[in-house]
Amino acid sequence: MSSDHLHALSGPELLDRTRDLVEAVNRAQAELARTVRVADSKRAFAGDGQKTAQSWLRGHGRLSKAAASQVVRNGRALEQLPDVEEAHAAGRLTADQVEVIAQITAPKYARLITAQGGSVAAVGQVLGRFAVDRPHADLTELVHQVLQRLDQDGPEPDPTEERFLTLVTHADGSVTGRFHLDPLGAQKVQAALEAHRQADRPAGDQRTLAQQQADALVQWADNTLAAGTAPLLRRTRPQVAVKIGSEDLADPGTGRGAATLGFGGVVSAAKARQVACDAELRRYLIAPDGELLDLGRSQRLATPALRKAVELRDEACVFAGCDGPAWWCDVHHVVHWLFGGETSLDNSALLCERHHTQVHHGFTIQRDPAGRWHTYRPDGTEILTIRPEPTDAEELSRAG
Repeated sequence: MSSDHLHALSGPELLDRTRDLVEAVNRAQAELARTVRVADSKRAFAGDGQKTAQSWLRGHGRLSKAAASQVVRNGRALEQLPDVEEAHAAGRLTADQVEVIAQITAPKYARLITAQGGSVAAVGQVLGRFAVDRPHADLTELVHQVLQRLDQDGPEPDPTEERFLTLVTHADGSVTGRFHLDPLGAQKVQAALEAHRQADRPAGDQRTLAQQQADALVQWADNTLAAGTAPLLRRTRPQVAVKIGSEDLADPGTGRGAATLGFGGVVSAAKARQVACDAELRRYLIAPDGELLDLGRSQRLATPALRKAVELRDEACVFAGCDGPAWWCDVHHVVHWLFGGETSLDNSALLCERHHTQVHHGFTIQRDPAGRWHTYRPDGTEILTIRPEPTDAEELSRAG
């Protein structure tokens, strides 16, 4: 429906349309969860070189990590919750409601329900009926109460099973997230944040508490990295990497969007110069004739300098549909060193551990003259993360 048609609708008509659209989204999410469940059971995602349904959904469906995980979890849980699945497929329950109810299908709670003479499906039926016309917060509270009552006499829960932290990186490199900590773990984090917050309270500070705590978290990271006590990432110390051309770094007239951060995101040349005031500067010549980047046949393993150059160019695993970050990756010889491949930038590629193994077992990668990476299955067909445009013949065939 066009914007003009929408503006022509009355308020009640718009609300009715909104309800219909929410139900349509719910029905589509139910069908997606069911389809992914069946595809996962048939290991269909392995055909595109992906280990899990989540990784395929992220790389090919462009879902966030949280959204992909929810689809897979809901699909598996709904197999044990037929009434909930029916209500979800009818559009009466949202995917978020299903995820809350699905907690009862965890092996621990499923065993407790059975031991007390009930069934997961029956408890799910009650929760589903409750959820249809109650606010999401009410459902969350009810499920929490059910889980607490099921395990009143159980052992103290493992705090590591309760904790989670999810970060979402946006296009500009900023990050938002959500997390949950057990009470003791939360106290430790709050104590550390409060110490950093109280250490940085200048006179006339107008920051909100939320802003102060965010600044304290960054200061905590600064101190940890500066102390050099953080674990190594791929044999190198974790560090804040900023990539910028030498001319932009030196030119005070260069403005925003000139520098790229190692974890993604773009900052201004001024911010890069600020970092450079207290940083180690390295120059990398990204060219096959540079001695630093072209080790020929004299050395098999990539040097730290070559690895850094490959990271600067590839940024992440180059296997189609994979979003594995550079610190998960190995430097792979595109043409194997045993078969005459040189240890050079042109013959190197970043591959995460799983896809490095895949490439050594039938899959292949190639980089075209424009610098784009292509991935091919063992049968020679290319793995595409975007559905190709249909040919004229295909369009005519469909129309017929």
